[in-house]
Amino acid sequence: MKLLYSNTSPYARKVRVVAAEKRIEVNMVQVVLADPDCPVNDHNPLGKIPVLILPDGDSLYDSRVIVEYLDHRTPVSHLIPQDHTAKIAVRRWEALADGVTDAAVAAVMEGRRAENAQDPAVIAKQLGKVERGLQTLNDDLEKKKWCVQDNFSLADIAVGCMLGYLELRYQQLDWKQQYPNLAKHYAAMMKRASFKDTAPVL
Repeated sequence: MKLLYSNTSPYARKVRVVAAEKRIEVNMVQVVLADPDCPVNDHNPLGKIPVLILPDGDSLYDSRVIVEYLDHRTPVSHLIPQDHTAKIAVRRWEALADGVTDAAVAAVMEGRRAENAQDPAVIAKQLGKVERGLQTLNDDLEKKKWCVQDNFSLADIAVGCMLGYLELRYQQLDWKQQYPNLAKHYAAMMKRASFKDTAPVL
């Protein structure tokens, strides 16, 4: 299997962490979407990463589909619970973490436009989503070690990748001070080899 990814993509990082935690060998191929010869469009009509290319040449996208595929590849360290109630809880955490990431990415992209073309209202709206999402995640986490049933899961990975993206792109949010439960959770995640090895760098 081959994963098309970029070093700074939080969605690709989620897949890379899952592969590492599951001990699944995947050929990691770093790509630059802006390159004219970037192979992503050949495997994902939406032109987005991550893309997992299977041995038969078929491809999977987006990150939520890929991580579920990888989690079912081997029974080692299930990251998506088999119990339906726990599974829905994990997926809810993942959906909110991914939604916060979506909003943060949208704010970053708007901020990259020429200054006279930027819409401050768009940035404010997206950052409002980020702040509400972080507050909810922080409140729901409370003093628990892990997000769902005190077991390490995809929920923790999704939250950790989201926080890693904010640390990379939005240090001015000072989220570690505002959301201490999330800060403690992120510190625990960064002790894991899967997170250390996939830390984004500019």
